[in-house]
Amino acid sequence: MAVPDYVPTPVDDIPTIRAELGAAFRAGTTKPIANRREQLLALAYLLKDNIDRFKEALASDLGRPALETDVLEVGGTLHEIKDAYDSVARWARPQRAPFALNYAAMRPTIRKEPKGVVLIIVPFNYPLLLTLEPLAGAIAAGCAAVVKPSELTPAFSALLADLVPQYLDPALYRVVNGAVPETTKLLEQPWDHILFTGSARVARIVLAAAARTLSPVTTELGGKSPVIVDASCDLRTTARRLVWGKTANAGQTCVAPDYVLVPRAFQDKLVQACIDVLKEFYPDGAAESDSYSRIVSPGHHARLSALLEKSGGTTAYGGGKRAEDKFIEPTIVTGVGLDDSLMSEELFGPVLPIIAVEDINEAIQIVNARDHPLALYVFTQDSRVKKQVLDGTQSGGAVVNDCLLQVTADGLPFGGIGPSGSGSHTGKYSFDMFTHTRSTLDNPSWLDLVMGGRFPPFTDKSTRMMRALLVPSLPARKSKSAANRWGSYWVMLSLACAAAAYGAKLIAERKQ
Repeated sequence: MAVPDYVPTPVDDIPTIRAELGAAFRAGTTKPIANRREQLLALAYLLKDNIDRFKEALASDLGRPALETDVLEVGGTLHEIKDAYDSVARWARPQRAPFALNYAAMRPTIRKEPKGVVLIIVPFNYPLLLTLEPLAGAIAAGCAAVVKPSELTPAFSALLADLVPQYLDPALYRVVNGAVPETTKLLEQPWDHILFTGSARVARIVLAAAARTLSPVTTELGGKSPVIVDASCDLRTTARRLVWGKTANAGQTCVAPDYVLVPRAFQDKLVQACIDVLKEFYPDGAAESDSYSRIVSPGHHARLSALLEKSGGTTAYGGGKRAEDKFIEPTIVTGVGLDDSLMSEELFGPVLPIIAVEDINEAIQIVNARDHPLALYVFTQDSRVKKQVLDGTQSGGAVVNDCLLQVTADGLPFGGIGPSGSGSHTGKYSFDMFTHTRSTLDNPSWLDLVMGGRFPPFTDKSTRMMRALLVPSLPARKSKSAANRWGSYWVMLSLACAAAAYGAKLIAERKQ
């Protein structure tokens, strides 16, 4: 079946879409768990029934092999939707607050309520995963939603816009296609939550617009995710997993390894091992391989080409480029300095700079001198090095001896820290992102027999009673004089032990 034509949504329709979704949400349609499960199942079948069409669309948009789409997006996305379908009743169940004697009779409860109408802004690199996975979280939470796919993936975006009204309730879930004008109009509307995945540059625009409407925002931004390689690593495994992480989707992954920090004495071994793996992965060259993707747009191709041309490093492997089909060969560059063009921004492509360091301590210092990354990778068999790196750095996520898998691992939140993003999602964390935890109390009349002292007029009796009820007692603390006495005791004991040892030594000498 042919891919539908890509048609931007009329800008003037966007306020109407927002208003219609708001009215439908207020009607309460999304709140029953049975309705949420019905929509989640429909979302699962939207993907399952159209897997081949999505693969064709992504091959058109990204030059991506069908198997890579299966591995990177289809399986994980279906699993996330199925998990939401199975778990939504449990996730949405009201939760009793921890026991506290003063409030137990008021039955303090946390209700899990939908935030309202949410906006999901999707990037080009993993449009299937980053559309349907958070949409499943929004449906499970009981929200209505607008999805804004990237204009850089027109085949996928057109297909999504065609399928969503066929499978989901169009009164509650809509797709808005377009570029800057459409996104600008969307951001002029108030939203009960916005999920934005993309670059830090665009995130500043989104956050500024959201501030004007006081719309809460979760951001997933990426950044330069470092790889620290220790000489104790399993070299063969390290090279295979590192190269795979860098070349999957032609490096266009927000958590792709961006640069490598390796001890200088181990650098040549690592580089050669990576070259050997690249020759195994693409025996006839990546340009002729049906297992290698292309760069998404001429603009991104030109940006990467310029960064390579300006680099002061040495190309150890690759470097080939073809503008006509947006091809950039997997490329390893050695001798890269911290001020090199390849270190000036997130690469988001199949170019791997190698930076030689003296030791792991210097590698950690370099990581900590830069913005906190969305991901950090360390390859080592030494448990002390694992602990040193994980304890000594900050990042959205971290993986030891592999790449990328933290995004799809069951039960783990996916999110950044600081410049690499705020908030997290996937699985139940997507449900939590779009859920308002509403605190409730139900205070019976008879409790005024105990808490009546809070009402005027205040008397000495009521003040004593309320203080006894509300002000907790604290553990006793040691006074400074007591601490000083113990300090003096230990000093005197040490001196006595030293004197006894010295006396014993003198006695032994006299006996000789």
